[in-house]
Amino acid sequence: MRIREVRFEELPLLQDIERAAGRCFRDIGMPEIADDEPLPLDELARYQQEGSAWAAVDEADTPVAYLIADHVDGNLHVEQVSVHPDSARRGIGRSLLDHLAERAATHNIPALTLTTFADVPWNAPYYGRCGFQPLDDNLLSPGLQDIRAREAAHGLDRWPRLFMHRTVCGSGLTSTSSHEQPLTATSSHDADRLTGANPVNHRGRITSSPTRADEAGGAGQRARHGTARADATYMLAAGRRRP
Repeated sequence: MRIREVRFEELPLLQDIERAAGRCFRDIGMPEIADDEPLPLDELARYQQEGSAWAAVDEADTPVAYLIADHVDGNLHVEQVSVHPDSARRGIGRSLLDHLAERAATHNIPALTLTTFADVPWNAPYYGRCGFQPLDDNLLSPGLQDIRAREAAHGLDRWPRLFMHRTVCGSGLTSTSSHEQPLTATSSHDADRLTGANPVNHRGRITSSPTRADEAGGAGQRARHGTARADATYMLAAGRRRP
């Protein structure tokens, strides 16, 4: 499975992946999360244009999973990571998170952060297996506090939420996946994107399949339209239901 930057014409596919990945929340009594619509195309286009959207693609070069991230207080925050259920249990979600960690390390970004549901088996426990650790609320930076407030305003505190972080080593960082793409700049704005302060979107979420323990996870919830989808779905997706 190869990881590359998302192409503009693929943005509708990302929405399809996220919808499929979020359906599992209905099965655990969280229909509000399952029904939350994906990010609109214009917002996905911003990530794509900034080079902050990556896809895992199959043999036909078609995306089966994706990850988008924001800069928040000097770290990279997983806004969404989602894997289609048909491609679950292949380590794709973990590979996308490793890919982001390697890019962060290349540009001396110290950590990855995300928000997720604490009690959903394929959310916080999954991210723990991917190297993330709980972050105490007393240690939240201003940007993360803002994310917390936005999530609460949109009703996500109805279920226990958890901030998690993964420390990134500047050297010697190794991926858990053998099929990662080399960490080289693929666009002229790559270095600026990873070292500068871009506008922060605080609706992060991660989605994965609850039936695929090794591929499921959910982090960073998008608070949008008064609801936000959980961080997991029947597809491996990070971000909302997604990571």
